[in-house]
Amino acid sequence: MAKTYEGGVPLVEVVRSGFVEGLHRGSVVVLDAAGATVAGAGDVGSPVFPRSSSKPMQAIGMLRAGLPLTDPADVALVSASHAGEQFHLERVAALLRRAGLDESALHCPPDLPVGEAAREAVLRAGGGPTRIQMNCSGKHTGMLSTCVAAGWPLDGYWRPEHPLQRRLTAAIEEFTGEEAAAVGVDGCGAPVLAVSLTGLARAYLRLVAAEPGTVERTVANAMRAYPELVGGTQADDTRLMRGVPGLLAKVGAEGVIAAAVPGVGAVALKIDDGAARARMPVLVSALRRLGVAAPVLTEYAEVPLLGGGLPVGAVRAVW
Repeated sequence: MAKTYEGGVPLVEVVRSGFVEGLHRGSVVVLDAAGATVAGAGDVGSPVFPRSSSKPMQAIGMLRAGLPLTDPADVALVSASHAGEQFHLERVAALLRRAGLDESALHCPPDLPVGEAAREAVLRAGGGPTRIQMNCSGKHTGMLSTCVAAGWPLDGYWRPEHPLQRRLTAAIEEFTGEEAAAVGVDGCGAPVLAVSLTGLARAYLRLVAAEPGTVERTVANAMRAYPELVGGTQADDTRLMRGVPGLLAKVGAEGVIAAAVPGVGAVALKIDDGAARARMPVLVSALRRLGVAAPVLTEYAEVPLLGGGLPVGAVRAVW
């Protein structure tokens, strides 16, 4: 595997009033149900940071290390990048209490909710950033709860050398089939590992193809059963999992998303400039190459561009 991501190719065009005013470059890989590459573009073999698309594998590592969760909704939440809606915050707080902890134990930085409606509600009420509102607080609560269960120190639970993070690294490397090319600090303060888009797609395919009763199947089933906890009421990955039967999906920062459908295949992609608006049209194109069809894909195939408050163009895939 190459040491440096070489960048992608034009995947998306930005069309305003019939004029192409810009392009988004990126890379995308499509695997069939057997794991063979059936389509792709750009650099899909070099390492990238999957960001929050790694969370399902991190959740697997936590459960294997003894995270004592029996409710699938809680499993979905520790795999989540939640929108900070009230039902998210209440469940995170409950998990912290169950571990004998409170919000002060979280290492993720104080933040406002990423969900627009939830953020506006906090501001209207005169509130401000808190750690529990940060979209990775579910994952961090899972990490802390794992440490409590395993008898590991809470101090430094986010550091790569901590026993917890070593277990999570092992899970990511196992499911991607790759040794991490680099270790960085994610936006939430926890480690993020560099793997290829092909490895990321391979991991998601393994999750949805896993045997019932395995930890990986438990995580995949929980996320698909409670997609609102994984993202939020209006989150892209939530709506995809609601709209496509059996689909597992998780977005990541910097234009990343991974998805898989059992018996069909998997997709992983990255938009080079990190633009979230370019992510979904490419994913729709990739899923359609696997024969996936659903009304929600039509909704995401083009992102409207406005002029004077009215639609005047679209962001759409050219791949």
